This record gives sequence, C-alpha cells and structure tokens, in this order.
Amino acid sequence: MSAQTALDVADWRRRVFALYERVRENPDAAAAHRDWATGRDALFASHPSTPLLPEHRDGFGGLPVAEYDPAWRFELQLEPTEEQRLEVETGTDGVVPFERIGVVQVPDVGTLDVWRLASYGGGLFLPVKDPSPDTYGGGRYLLDTVKGADLGPGSTPGSIVVDFNFAYNPSCAYDPMWACPLAQTGNTVAVPIPVGERH
Repeated sequence: MSAQTALDVADWRRRVFALYERVRENPDAAAAHRDWATGRDALFASHPSTPLLPEHRDGFGGLPVAEYDPAWRFELQLEPTEEQRLEVETGTDGVVPFERIGVVQVPDVGTLDVWRLASYGGGLFLPVKDPSPDTYGGGRYLLDTVKGADLGPGSTPGSIVVDFNFAYNPSCAYDPMWACPLAQTGNTVAVPIPVGERH
C-alpha cells in the first residue's frame, strides 16, 4: 500500500465516522437516514478510496437505497449465547478473527448473532443476509463499529440500536478485489428485508 493510498483510506474512515456521528446525534431518524444516504453517495462518487470500479464511476447517480421505514428500527437487548469463534480469510487483511458475544431477537424476523472483532481495534460486527432478490447475496452490514458503522446504544442498558434502514453492502459487492466477512448461518434470516441499500 502506498503512502497516498493509506492517507486516502484514513480520510475515508474519518468521513464515515463523522457521518455516523451525525446519524446518532439526529433525533429525526428519517432525516438522519437521508443524510447517511447522501453522504455515502458523495463518498462513492468522488473519494479516491471508493469501492466502485472505474467503469462504474462515470454516470454514477447514487446508490439504490429504500425509503426510510421506522418499522425496521429496533432497540434490542444483547442476550447471552454460547461462545463461538470465527476466522475469516480476507484478501487484504489476512485472517480476521471474530468472537460471538451474544444474540439479538428481532421481532418478526428472527435471531441474529452479534460478533466482536477479536483483534486490534475490537468493535461490534453485525451482518445480515436475507432472501430478498434485490439485496446482495453475501449479506449486508448493519454494524461494523471499528470502521465507523455504529448506530449507538439503545435507551436501556445492554441494548443496541439495530436499524435495518442503514443496512449497506460490503465493498466486495462492488469490487471483487475485496474479500469481505460475510453473513454466517446465525446471521441469515428467512424474512425479506425491504429496506436499506439495494444491490
């Protein structure tokens, strides 16, 4: 990685952290969602670290994101479950270890495993894979806090915000150079999720 590439990635991360900070601070969830979608469009369109392939940048008109639906926002208690370790081979970061720290019960959807990045930086990781034909087949990310995708805690101790409107595609959905951690069995649901970023 060149020095300039490293600086570009650092800038991308700063912008993503700032974007999610605005989301957490905005009491109007629908307005926060619009800001999030607009911010991601700007990053994808013009940032040097965009995951869009060069041939997809010309004429880029924005990512397809469904309208905000408050029915898909939850504050969920993190419940204990059996420990599990997952080691994911990636093309850029080597083997990335995760430890399951609990589960959340999503009403009318099912159970999702919540993971902790078990290496430098830590952070919560919550992917989801659903059967909707217009979502990325490998699953989308709801939370990846080490990279800034953090919707914050819920209003009660031990809870987290899980808002499916903010589900987004990992970089490997746009560029096959990336090898992303994808949703495992415990993060796969049978219910179509009609909100968030489409594919």
